[in-house]
Amino acid sequence: MKELLRKTASSLIGVVLIIAISLVVLIVLIFILSEDPLSTLYFFFLGPFRNIYSLANMLNASIPLVLGALGVTIAMKTGNLNLGGEGQVYLGAFVTATAAVSLSAFGVMGGIIACFAGFVFSALLAAFSGFCKARWKTNELITTFLLSSTVILIINYLVTGPFQDPDSSLQATRKIPESLRLPGFPAVPALSSGVFTALLLVVIVYFFLKSTKRGYEFRITGHNELFARYGGINTKLNAVLAMAISGGLYGLAGSVAVLGTYHSVIKEFSAGMGWNGLAAALIAGFNPIAVIPSALFFAWVGAGARIAMQNTGLANETALIVQAVILLLSTSAALKNFFTKREKR
Repeated sequence: MKELLRKTASSLIGVVLIIAISLVVLIVLIFILSEDPLSTLYFFFLGPFRNIYSLANMLNASIPLVLGALGVTIAMKTGNLNLGGEGQVYLGAFVTATAAVSLSAFGVMGGIIACFAGFVFSALLAAFSGFCKARWKTNELITTFLLSSTVILIINYLVTGPFQDPDSSLQATRKIPESLRLPGFPAVPALSSGVFTALLLVVIVYFFLKSTKRGYEFRITGHNELFARYGGINTKLNAVLAMAISGGLYGLAGSVAVLGTYHSVIKEFSAGMGWNGLAAALIAGFNPIAVIPSALFFAWVGAGARIAMQNTGLANETALIVQAVILLLSTSAALKNFFTKREKR
């Protein structure tokens, strides 16, 4: 237990350090790019907390990032990297939205089935990449990325063609019936109850990896695949299973987004969710518990940039620059070496 607490604390310290350095970069950028830096700093840092509506939107934005980051974490524990999050989120959202419309007569059960369908389709998409790696040693980075890019184009065609809502001025599917949507909170209707799903899955993934036989096999495979294979672990099966779970969690992120927030699939509404989920997992050091603060930080940066842009004219690209800095810091060998030395001491 002490070892687990020590590793978790180390991951959280890493998250705090990366966030602190990123904030310094952000402040410098604002002073360089903004005509009114003090006002911009106010709207960027405090804008998401000005009222309950802004705060609820920020928390909502963090939900798919938490789920996506958990998906990346599961894949990484077996030594695989899922770069197909963008397409998997979009596919999960599309399957869920179209299934929910068809299952409206089943009420809440219809919503559950639709959500499960989104999970399964995205899981199968990612599992195919895992199978290709296990069977033919195909690089999963390439296959997940190419499949994701293809799926996005196909869904764009479906959303703007056969499945477009004829009664809407948007390029979007039909609205999900109210009886199938995730409810909000009475005092904060803008916040989806999907937040409970995200928190529950953080706990499940943590205990799955730390306290189950399959989770142990995942971790051993990721540390040393050759050792795991000689120890009798089916590393090929674990690669496929890990990629399937990873894709399924990404798909669930899309499902929760459409059931709780958007209520239909708007063309490319999920753009960025996959990459931001990956970035959140990188910041967290692939620790399920640390995923929560890192996802919240990413959601806050995005919300702050939008509010500052609306009130001061700050370029929205500022948030993209900060996110790029975060990715660089998250993969920094210097930071990794720093924490490795601390652990050895």
